[in-house]
Amino acid sequence: MFGPDFLGQGPHAGFIVGSYLLTAATVLGLIVWVVVDHRQQRAVLADLERRGLTRRSTRQGDQP
Repeated sequence: MFGPDFLGQGPHAGFIVGSYLLTAATVLGLIVWVVVDHRQQRAVLADLERRGLTRRSTRQGDQP
């Protein structure tokens, strides 16, 4: 099954498959990192808003 001509890729099949696996793991890791960071940032914003700090864009009556 995993002989020298695995899926017609020739003698470099191991390198090719390994590269694809490494790339997929990297992209998946970046997606997880972004999702976790997004949740952390939302938690920090929620905590600041609970303390009474608001975003400038949501303040009423501010004139530039």
